[in-house]
Amino acid sequence: MKKVLFLCTGNSCRSQMAEAIVNARYAGEWQAFSAGTRPAGYVHPKALAVLEEIGIRHAGHSKPADELQDPDFDLVVTVCDAAAEDCPVWLGTGRKRHHSFFDPAQTDDLADFRRVRDEMLEAIPTWLQNVQP
Repeated sequence: MKKVLFLCTGNSCRSQMAEAIVNARYAGEWQAFSAGTRPAGYVHPKALAVLEEIGIRHAGHSKPADELQDPDFDLVVTVCDAAAEDCPVWLGTGRKRHHSFFDPAQTDDLADFRRVRDEMLEAIPTWLQNVQP
Protein backbone atom coordinates (compact mmCIF):
# COMPACT_ATOMS: atom_id res chain seq x y z
CA MET A 1 0.00 0.00 0.00
CA LYS A 2 1.29 3.47 -0.88
CA LYS A 3 1.57 6.18 1.79
CA VAL A 4 0.95 9.91 1.54
CA LEU A 5 1.69 12.62 4.10
CA PHE A 6 -0.15 15.95 4.10
CA LEU A 7 1.58 18.83 5.87
CA CYS A 8 0.27 22.24 6.88
CA THR A 9 0.93 24.66 9.68
CA GLY A 10 -1.71 23.86 12.32
CA ASN A 11 -2.80 20.39 11.22
CA SER A 12 -6.34 21.34 12.19
CA CYS A 13 -8.13 21.89 8.85
CA ARG A 14 -6.54 21.42 5.43
CA SER A 15 -4.16 18.54 6.07
CA GLN A 16 -6.77 16.79 8.22
CA MET A 17 -9.37 17.05 5.45
CA ALA A 18 -6.90 15.71 2.86
CA GLU A 19 -5.95 12.80 5.12
CA ALA A 20 -9.59 11.92 5.71
CA ILE A 21 -10.49 12.11 2.01
CA VAL A 22 -7.68 9.78 0.97
CA ASN A 23 -8.34 7.29 3.77
CA ALA A 24 -12.06 7.22 2.95
CA ARG A 25 -11.95 7.24 -0.84
CA TYR A 26 -8.67 5.50 -1.71
CA ALA A 27 -8.23 3.07 1.17
CA GLY A 28 -7.57 0.08 -1.07
CA GLU A 29 -4.40 1.59 -2.50
CA TRP A 30 -3.36 4.49 -0.23
CA GLN A 31 -2.89 5.21 3.46
CA ALA A 32 -2.82 8.90 4.40
CA PHE A 33 -1.29 10.73 7.35
CA SER A 34 -1.18 14.40 8.29
CA ALA A 35 0.89 16.65 10.51
CA GLY A 36 1.69 20.29 11.17
CA THR A 37 4.79 22.42 11.47
CA ARG A 38 3.12 24.19 14.42
CA PRO A 39 0.15 21.96 15.38
CA ALA A 40 -2.92 23.63 16.84
CA GLY A 41 -3.65 20.67 19.08
CA TYR A 42 -7.20 20.10 17.79
CA VAL A 43 -9.10 19.30 14.61
CA HIS A 44 -11.42 22.14 13.63
CA PRO A 45 -15.08 21.14 14.15
CA LYS A 46 -16.13 22.72 10.84
CA ALA A 47 -13.56 20.65 8.96
CA LEU A 48 -15.13 17.56 10.51
CA ALA A 49 -18.63 18.84 9.71
CA VAL A 50 -17.96 19.35 5.99
CA LEU A 51 -16.38 15.92 5.77
CA GLU A 52 -19.46 14.37 7.38
CA GLU A 53 -21.62 16.14 4.76
CA ILE A 54 -20.03 13.85 2.16
CA GLY A 55 -20.14 10.74 4.32
CA ILE A 56 -16.62 10.84 5.75
CA ARG A 57 -16.13 10.41 9.50
CA HIS A 58 -12.66 11.43 10.62
CA ALA A 59 -11.10 10.82 14.01
CA GLY A 60 -7.71 12.43 13.42
CA HIS A 61 -5.70 14.45 15.89
CA SER A 62 -3.39 17.42 15.41
CA LYS A 63 0.26 16.40 15.69
CA PRO A 64 3.74 17.74 14.92
CA ALA A 65 5.47 16.83 11.69
CA ASP A 66 8.47 15.35 13.48
CA GLU A 67 6.28 12.49 14.73
CA LEU A 68 6.00 11.22 11.15
CA GLN A 69 9.49 11.41 9.69
CA ASP A 70 9.07 8.20 7.76
CA PRO A 71 11.38 8.04 4.75
CA ASP A 72 9.03 5.60 3.06
CA PHE A 73 6.24 8.02 2.11
CA ASP A 74 5.46 7.72 -1.59
CA LEU A 75 4.16 11.29 -1.65
CA VAL A 76 4.54 14.28 0.69
CA VAL A 77 2.17 17.19 0.02
CA THR A 78 2.36 20.61 1.65
CA VAL A 79 -1.07 22.23 1.55
CA CYS A 80 -0.17 25.75 2.69
CA ASP A 81 2.62 28.18 1.87
CA ALA A 82 3.86 28.43 5.46
CA ALA A 83 4.31 24.67 5.70
CA ALA A 84 6.15 24.63 2.38
CA GLU A 85 8.59 27.22 3.77
CA ASP A 86 8.91 25.63 7.22
CA CYS A 87 8.70 22.04 6.00
CA PRO A 88 11.21 19.67 7.50
CA VAL A 89 13.44 18.02 4.94
CA TRP A 90 12.25 14.56 4.04
CA LEU A 91 15.19 12.46 2.95
CA GLY A 92 13.07 9.66 1.57
CA THR A 93 12.61 8.83 -2.05
CA GLY A 94 8.96 9.86 -2.26
CA ARG A 95 7.65 12.61 -4.46
CA LYS A 96 7.15 16.06 -3.01
CA ARG A 97 4.30 18.32 -4.07
CA HIS A 98 3.02 21.72 -2.98
CA HIS A 99 -0.51 23.03 -3.41
CA SER A 100 -1.59 26.04 -1.41
CA PHE A 101 -5.20 25.91 -0.26
CA PHE A 102 -6.91 28.85 1.44
CA ASP A 103 -7.08 28.45 5.23
CA PRO A 104 -10.81 28.30 6.04
CA ALA A 105 -10.08 28.80 9.75
CA GLN A 106 -9.22 32.42 8.90
CA THR A 107 -12.86 33.20 8.16
CA ASP A 108 -14.50 30.38 10.14
CA ASP A 109 -17.16 30.42 7.40
CA LEU A 110 -18.65 26.99 6.65
CA ALA A 111 -18.78 27.92 2.94
CA ASP A 112 -14.98 28.33 2.91
CA PHE A 113 -14.52 24.91 4.51
CA ARG A 114 -16.77 23.42 1.82
CA ARG A 115 -14.87 25.20 -0.95
CA VAL A 116 -11.51 23.86 0.28
CA ARG A 117 -12.97 20.36 0.69
CA ASP A 118 -14.33 20.46 -2.87
CA GLU A 119 -11.02 21.73 -4.26
CA MET A 120 -9.29 18.82 -2.53
CA LEU A 121 -11.79 16.31 -3.90
CA GLU A 122 -10.84 17.54 -7.36
CA ALA A 123 -7.05 17.76 -6.88
CA ILE A 124 -6.25 14.66 -4.84
CA PRO A 125 -7.10 12.00 -7.46
CA THR A 126 -4.68 13.61 -9.93
CA TRP A 127 -1.88 13.72 -7.36
CA LEU A 128 -2.35 10.08 -6.43
CA GLN A 129 -2.57 8.89 -10.05
CA ASN A 130 0.74 10.57 -10.89
CA VAL A 131 2.72 8.56 -8.30
CA GLN A 132 4.35 5.48 -9.71
CA PRO A 133 4.58 2.32 -7.58
